[in-house]
Amino acid sequence: MSQFFNRNKQKFKPAILTQNLLQGLRKIKLRWAAVLLLLPFFAVIAAFGTASPNQPRYVKSEIVTEGVTLPLAVHNVDRNEEFWQIDQVRRDDTLGSLFRRMSVRDEDAIKFLTISPDARAINTRLIPGHSLEIKTNLDGKLLHLEYEVDNETILVAGLTPAGYQVATQKLILQNHQILKSATIVNSLFGATDDAGIPDQVALQIADIFSSDIDFYNDLRSGDHFNVVYEAFYNAGEMMKVGNVLAVEFVNKGKKYQAIHFGDAEGKFAYYTPEGKSLHKSFLRSPLEFTRISSSFSTGRYHPILNRIKAHKGVDMAAPSGTRIKASGNGVVDFVGRKGGYGNVIVLKHENGISTVYGHLSGFAAGLRRGMRVAQGDIIGFVGMTGLATGPHLHYEFLVNKVHRDPMTVALPMSVPIDGQYKKAFDEQSLNLMAQIEMLNRRQTASTD
Repeated sequence: MSQFFNRNKQKFKPAILTQNLLQGLRKIKLRWAAVLLLLPFFAVIAAFGTASPNQPRYVKSEIVTEGVTLPLAVHNVDRNEEFWQIDQVRRDDTLGSLFRRMSVRDEDAIKFLTISPDARAINTRLIPGHSLEIKTNLDGKLLHLEYEVDNETILVAGLTPAGYQVATQKLILQNHQILKSATIVNSLFGATDDAGIPDQVALQIADIFSSDIDFYNDLRSGDHFNVVYEAFYNAGEMMKVGNVLAVEFVNKGKKYQAIHFGDAEGKFAYYTPEGKSLHKSFLRSPLEFTRISSSFSTGRYHPILNRIKAHKGVDMAAPSGTRIKASGNGVVDFVGRKGGYGNVIVLKHENGISTVYGHLSGFAAGLRRGMRVAQGDIIGFVGMTGLATGPHLHYEFLVNKVHRDPMTVALPMSVPIDGQYKKAFDEQSLNLMAQIEMLNRRQTASTD
């Protein structure tokens, strides 16, 4: 038995050793794994453990301000350095208020400009909107001044060794042709405003076609026009508008065209592109731009007399003071006050024609019986004298003492262009109509 046990003991000993060896290796592996897992933790402890116990746990920030002395910049002030300023005259401005606003501190200049008769335009006739350009030094001494008297004239004042001198100068204006198109939406002036066309051009267009188009009642949305006009510039700024050179107006589908032409004697008029005169011996309306408030009628209820009474003219509503033009060349036959007409003017023209202008607030200065007037001359001003319920012009047109409707009567045409100027006119007409056609193509292209 003992031998058997010993043999078995010897037999199982390698197996047990092998098992113990494997268990030992497992334990070693587990220990190393544990050690590897704990290494970062030991590193953190070691890092904190090596820190000095007296070291603070945070760093305190502190702002330190110290004065630093910088070297001063060296700048030599030139008291004679010159400065230019531009301003516009405002309502109720005086020469003194203008200079104060522009920092002019020069009593000698102010005194001189105040008493100099040559500087009256800037001292007593300042016009709101007109420009003033000055040059001063650092002390506010006036060295140079330019004031816009009108579209063509400037007043110049300058400091010379002999003192201040004043003079007026004519501007050198450059004439440019401006091409514009516009479409009617509500009114002529609304269309020109939208297109950036000056009011003076709109008034000329209305006057050119006044015998063919009623610009108050006849215009329709979609009517359109092309225009070539003069504009005068100084240093790139438009100073004034000149004449309409060519215009084409389409009203209710009908086309009207006009060309501006002047002969060697300086007489200007408007013609069709073929040379037929558009100038009528009479204006359709003595007012520049108005509306008919009461038409010609053989039986109208009179608002003041309260009865049916023939209205042998037309009433043109306009503000009091609106200028009235002579509708044609003629002679003053009557000027004064007459019954229900109030203040009235009667003009006699050739071929048995007379015109009457009633309810005026006043007459042009110097107007008297027997005086000759030309078409377009200002003869009076709109009012409401006599039997009138509001300010308007009562206008009558008589042929051989018979009243005719001023808005429909056939107006005599002026003579056509003189034959000796026809060639020059044809060349000018061809050039201007080519520009109108260019505007037409441009307008067509923009709507496609």
